[in-house]
Amino acid sequence: MTPDWAALELEPELINLLLEQGLKKPTTIQQDVIPLALEGRDLLASSPTGTGKTLAFVLPVVQHLIDFPRKDPGHARALVLAPTRELAEQIGRVTEQLCAVVDLTCLTITGGVNFGSHTGALKQNLDIIVATPGRLLDYLGDEKFSAEDLEILVLDEADRMLDMGFKEPVQQIVNEAMYLKQRLLFSATTDSHSLAKFSTQVLDNPEFINVEPPRRERGKILQRMHVADTLEHKQQLLVHLLREYNGRVLVFVRKRERAHDLANFLSQLGFGAAALEGGLPQDERQKRIQSFNNIRQRILVATDVAARGLDIPDVELVVNFDLPRKGDTFLHRTGRTGRAGKKGTAISLVEAHDAENLGRIERYLGERLERRVIQELKPQFKFPDPHKSPAKKKKKKKKDKKAKAARATKVANATANKKRR
Repeated sequence: MTPDWAALELEPELINLLLEQGLKKPTTIQQDVIPLALEGRDLLASSPTGTGKTLAFVLPVVQHLIDFPRKDPGHARALVLAPTRELAEQIGRVTEQLCAVVDLTCLTITGGVNFGSHTGALKQNLDIIVATPGRLLDYLGDEKFSAEDLEILVLDEADRMLDMGFKEPVQQIVNEAMYLKQRLLFSATTDSHSLAKFSTQVLDNPEFINVEPPRRERGKILQRMHVADTLEHKQQLLVHLLREYNGRVLVFVRKRERAHDLANFLSQLGFGAAALEGGLPQDERQKRIQSFNNIRQRILVATDVAARGLDIPDVELVVNFDLPRKGDTFLHRTGRTGRAGKKGTAISLVEAHDAENLGRIERYLGERLERRVIQELKPQFKFPDPHKSPAKKKKKKKKDKKAKAARATKVANATANKKRR
């Protein structure tokens, strides 16, 4: 039986807020993480997207600050780092709600806004900062942020942070925080070599938590794919799918230009579509996310800036218009649907040049995506075998070349012998 919040020894005000929000019981990752985090242990924790990781680290951080109140006003005692602005803002909203009921202070710091906009708040008494590494490092270098009072450091989507080149900024912040007592690293997957290596450098005798949540938390994501011959064919498939689904649809592409082009293409056909990509000003990104959240525009065409951290309820369909190159990116994209025990669908549109990526993704998932065909949009060209490795193809080609040369030599020798006779 799942324990209730009281069993985790959290402050009554926090529990009341959770119950008011309809969160009756902790999820598996929360049950496993919160007691160990409250003991002060370093953790490397993994659980699929949509299973409640944010509360799993924010709740023990807030509870620690309640249990060990500061004597004098000062700089932040806890820091949560996230790789993207969207994720930092989402964590910030959750943290601010919890802090408000227990009289703690929280500040969210991201790029994309005026550099001086946070300096006033940084001078005041602070308990928790939620930030992206780049902007925080700017403040650290400008001596507007101090890490000297930090006791707890949380890295959310730590593998993504390393992929984005934030290893050195994080390491610098760790080095500056000389009184750091606890480090918590969270990720949706733990099969990243760089994450495993990094964890040995920053964690002290950590506890490893890898949660496969029960079916009621995982929800069900129906996975399938359609083969596309060309970009135009792929667009036709997408339009067909959009007419089948009436709810929110998140469409993933690889490049910024493609996001805008595809959103414009869909808008011209009468669909409410907007593009979301990293080059947009922060206020515009927030506006578009809010518009999608409120279903003013039910289709969001996004680069992978939206693949992690966006907690938008009831995304009915995720479409991989451009297939990602890595299995974990695929997992994070499709994890935007089927969240918190609900059902969802994820459909990939795959051209021949993406066969190798498809093979890589299916090996990562340990299963084959179901192939589907829409009769009026059947592909005309043969799709290559995604599991035939380039090395095998090369070897076969070399073998065929040798056999052809041997046959040519045999014919030449036979002709020469015939002439001699």
